[in-house]
Amino acid sequence: MTGDPTAAARRPTPRPTPRTTTATATLSIDELDVMAPGAFAAAVAPLFEGARGFLGRLAVARPFGSIDELFERARAIAHAMPRDEQLELIDAHPRLGAPPATVSVLSYVEQGYAGGSADDAPPAEDVERHRVAAELDRLNAAYESRFGFRYCVFVAGRPLAELLPGMVAALEADRDAEIERALDAVVDIARARYATLTAAGSEGPR
Repeated sequence: MTGDPTAAARRPTPRPTPRTTTATATLSIDELDVMAPGAFAAAVAPLFEGARGFLGRLAVARPFGSIDELFERARAIAHAMPRDEQLELIDAHPRLGAPPATVSVLSYVEQGYAGGSADDAPPAEDVERHRVAAELDRLNAAYESRFGFRYCVFVAGRPLAELLPGMVAALEADRDAEIERALDAVVDIARARYATLTAAGSEGPR
């Protein structure tokens, strides 16, 4: 085989879109408030990348009564948990720039891999993609070496290249402050995912 195997691993591969997620049928607050704890954890797991300790705590914090309250309570629980469970919740999210085949369906879309194949990209775009990928690898390694957990940020539709300055700045931050920031990012990501999943469910199958 010729070529760069790392680059090949980063090429977007076909993945199901969020509308294929079975959790869309069980995300109404009325259902979430009354279902069994295990079923609740399974229903909201895609929102939080399946972090088990956190999901268990969230399950016993019900009823919420509203989606707004669910996420407000999720944020409070995340910040109040023991440190090891906080790091589990943060590290449940993949690295920025992780190979497309290794991330969840929702992360695949968030990281911009659903936009098309790299095989058809113009040469200049391909060069930039490799530059960003190499810089993400370097910054992820530096961040994890310094803090002992993954860098987590709410992408909010931004290209990965736009996230690089924030990662650079984060390397100079205080560790406790970075944990607090990352926990907020986890909840912000979950809230955005909830909106994505429920919107896809309301559109019905295609």
